[in-house]
Amino acid sequence: MDLKKYLGEKKKLVEESMEALMYAPRGLQEDHARHIEAMGYSLFAGGKRIRPILCLAACSAVGGVEDNAIPAAVSLECIHTYSLIHDDLPAMDDDDLRRGKPTNHTIYGEAGAILAGDGLLTLAFELLARNSKLEAAEQLQIIRLIAEGSGSMGMVGGQAIDIACEGKKIDFETLKQIHRRKTGALLTAAVQAGAVVGGASEAQFQALTDYGNEIGLAFQIVDDLLNVEGTTEELGKAAGSDAERQKSTYPAFFGIEETRRKAEEAVARALASLETFDRKAEPLREIAHYIRKRKN
Repeated sequence: MDLKKYLGEKKKLVEESMEALMYAPRGLQEDHARHIEAMGYSLFAGGKRIRPILCLAACSAVGGVEDNAIPAAVSLECIHTYSLIHDDLPAMDDDDLRRGKPTNHTIYGEAGAILAGDGLLTLAFELLARNSKLEAAEQLQIIRLIAEGSGSMGMVGGQAIDIACEGKKIDFETLKQIHRRKTGALLTAAVQAGAVVGGASEAQFQALTDYGNEIGLAFQIVDDLLNVEGTTEELGKAAGSDAERQKSTYPAFFGIEETRRKAEEAVARALASLETFDRKAEPLREIAHYIRKRKN
C-alpha cells in the first residue's frame, strides 16, 4: 500500500473533522473567544495525527465503519495536544518551540495555556459522550480506555515519574515504566478505542492491545534517538533537550546502535501481534514500520 497517500488522506479527514467539532469563537465575549482561539492555536498547529489515524486504522482492521470512530479519533488528538501544551510550560519542560511554532504559553501566557489545555482535555470527553453512532456500553468502554490511557495510570502518571526522575540515576525498569506510560499508554488507547468502535472480538482486542503496547514503546525509543540525532529544524522542537535536563533515555542506557535494535525488536513484536489479521490491517503494519523510520 502507499502509506504516504494513506496518511495524507486520513490526516485530511481528521483535520476536517476537528474543524467541524471544535468550538467556534464567533459571537463570544472577547476574552472567552481568545480562550477558544488558544485551544485552536495548538490543535491546528500541525503534527502527524498518528493517534487518531491509529484509531481509524484499528477500526477498519476489524471490519468496522471508519466514520463511527471519528469522534474518538478527534478526542485523542485533543488529549494529545493538551498534553503538549502543558509539557511545554515553564514548570514542566519550559520549551519555546513546538511543531516549528512558538509554544502556546509564549503567545497566550501561562494561565491562558493551562486553560487551553484544560479546555481541550474536557472537550475530548464531551465528544466521546455525544457520539450517537455507538451503543451506550461501547461509549462507556471507550471513555474508560481513553481516560485510563491519558490519566494518572497512563500518560499523566508517566509524565509525573519522568519529571521526578530528572537529574537522577534510575534503573532500566523505571525507564520502561516512563516510556510505556508517558507515550505508550495513549497510543495503545487509540488502537483499543478503534477496536471497540469496529466491534472487535475478545481475541482481536487483545492482539490490537499488544500491537499498541509495542508501537508505543517503539515510538518513545525513536523519540529518544531523534532527540540525540535530529536537529531543531527537523523536529520542530529543541533538539538535545534530554541531555540538557539530564533525563534517562534509551541511548543513555544502551548507546545509539543498541537503541536502534531495541526499537526494531518492538516493531517486530507489534507486527507479530497482527499475524491473524488480513489485509484490512495493512495500514497498521505500515504505520509500525513508519514509526521505526520516522525523522520527526
